[in-house]
Amino acid sequence: MEVLIKNNKLKELYVKGKSKKYKIPQEILKNFFMGIQQLEAANSIYDLWKTASLNFEKLKGFENMYSIRLTKQWRLEMKIKWQNEEKTKGIIDIMELSKHYGD
Repeated sequence: MEVLIKNNKLKELYVKGKSKKYKIPQEILKNFFMGIQQLEAANSIYDLWKTASLNFEKLKGFENMYSIRLTKQWRLEMKIKWQNEEKTKGIIDIMELSKHYGD
């Protein structure tokens, strides 16, 4: 699937490996890069669902907002612009890297 990083600070983090806004541990940074690669490698939404470690889920209260797990506390939040009626393929817009409490 196509992945776009809409958040300029996250784009800076992805390109340069650092950002003034996101001062995160190396483990989270490594998982951030791996998460983006897994999203890019997915052919459809089913590839994300069947990878249990991602914990891919729809965010409650938001239309077309989803997240994947980077660690137990950190999530990568995204919007998906669906390209088919079945909602299996789409363009992923990375929106935010957030600390998530409670699982």
